[in-house]
Amino acid sequence: MTDSLALGPSWLDPEQLIEAFGLIGILVVVFAESGLLIGFFLPGDSLLFTAGLLVSTDQYLHYPLWLMCVLISVAAVLGDQVGYLFGRKVGPALFNRPDSRLFKQENVEKAHVFFEKHGPKSLVLARFVPIVRTFTPIIAGVCRMDYRAFVTFNIIGGVLWGAGVTLLGAALGKVDFVREHVELILILIVLLSVVPIAIEYLRARRAGRSTAASGNAEPPQAATGQGRDAHR
Repeated sequence: MTDSLALGPSWLDPEQLIEAFGLIGILVVVFAESGLLIGFFLPGDSLLFTAGLLVSTDQYLHYPLWLMCVLISVAAVLGDQVGYLFGRKVGPALFNRPDSRLFKQENVEKAHVFFEKHGPKSLVLARFVPIVRTFTPIIAGVCRMDYRAFVTFNIIGGVLWGAGVTLLGAALGKVDFVREHVELILILIVLLSVVPIAIEYLRARRAGRSTAASGNAEPPQAATGQGRDAHR
């Protein structure tokens, strides 16, 4: 249906993954990306969109759309559940873990800031933000978020993301332009998915500059005040 996705290695191309591993591969990727530390680099949004598109065109995936949505949502919820339990077990030690090829402390910090900013609803919002999606349930566990609240928001987020993106792919898969330009659409999805990360980065950078500017402005004011006192 498409050539290999240009934004990564061929083995991460959504269609090739689905062609090789089918529904089981989709569920494993969704589960891993939802709460396992090693799953942050896996394709999520583009994989679900492609899955929905292939179901609508009856390629590779010969399952009812409703069944796909249910199974994907369950895999997403279970992935977050594992991430939460891992976070509760590891606790603050996660923030002291050294960087490695598959783990970056920067990703933990981003998810922590995201969780602190949005609270429980971050479990829903983070579903649509790559990388943050993987680490947020882990941070929720580290912070020992109320379990009932976690389960509630986890289910809501898992269904909205898992079923929602799959249904979007199935709906747009019936459009001729989308079928004829699938690779372009997938690249667009990847680019759109990193927009929230870019926005948060720019906000943090702007806030850092403002703080630095305020800090540099304080000493002269203090000095001026001291000078006035001395003059008096």
